[in-house]
Amino acid sequence: MKRFVRDNAIGLVFGLLFLIVLIGQAFAGLAVFNEMQRGTGLPDVSFWRYVTSASFGADVAENWQSEYLQFFLFIMLTVWLLQKGSPESKALDKPGRETDEEQKIGRFADDDSPKWARTGGWRTRIFSSSLGLVMGLIFLGSWFAQSVAGVAAFNEEQLSELQDPVSWGQYLLAADFWDRTLQNWQSELLAVASMAILAIYLRQRGSSQSKPVGAPHDATGVEG
Repeated sequence: MKRFVRDNAIGLVFGLLFLIVLIGQAFAGLAVFNEMQRGTGLPDVSFWRYVTSASFGADVAENWQSEYLQFFLFIMLTVWLLQKGSPESKALDKPGRETDEEQKIGRFADDDSPKWARTGGWRTRIFSSSLGLVMGLIFLGSWFAQSVAGVAAFNEEQLSELQDPVSWGQYLLAADFWDRTLQNWQSELLAVASMAILAIYLRQRGSSQSKPVGAPHDATGVEG
C-alpha cells in the first residue's frame, strides 16, 4: 500500500484535493444560492437539491471546460511552438511531430513500448494523437454541459423575474453564456503563458516543472 501511494501520489493527492474543493464549492454555493432565494422571498433549498440544480452544474462545467481547453491547447500547440529557455517547451531543434525513431514508433519501438506504438497503421496514428483527442473531447463535452445547465439556470432566473425564457440556441448567443466562458478562458491562457515564461528565469528545486537550479536561463526543454 505504501508503495502504491508513493507511486501514484500526484493522482491521489490532486484527486483528494479536487473532492475537498468540490464539496467546499457546493456548501459555499448553497449558502449564496439560499441567500438569493431569501432575497426574493423564496424558501431555502436543501444541499441535495442544490448540487443537482442547473446553477451548480453550470458553475462546475464552466470551470472544467476552461481547464481542459487549457490542456488541449497546450498539448497541441507545443508540438510546433517553442519558448527559448522554458522547461515547458521542447528543445529548439525539435519543432513538429518528430521522426518515428525519435518517437519510438513501429520498428523503432522498444520491447516495453505500448502495443499500439509498435503495430503501425491506424492504431498507431490514433495512439499518437490520443492525449490531445481525449482532452479535446472532454473540453467539448464539458462546454456542452455548461451550455445545457447554463440555459436552464438562466431561464430559471428569467422566469423568477417574469421574463420570457430563451432557447438553447438563443442562449449560445447570449452575453451570459460568453461572459461565463470568456472569463475562464482568459485566466487559463494567462496562467499557461505565465508558467512558460516565468520558468525561464525562476526555479523550484526538485520540481518536474522547473529546470535544475543551476541550469542557464537559455536552457530549453530541460527539467529538474
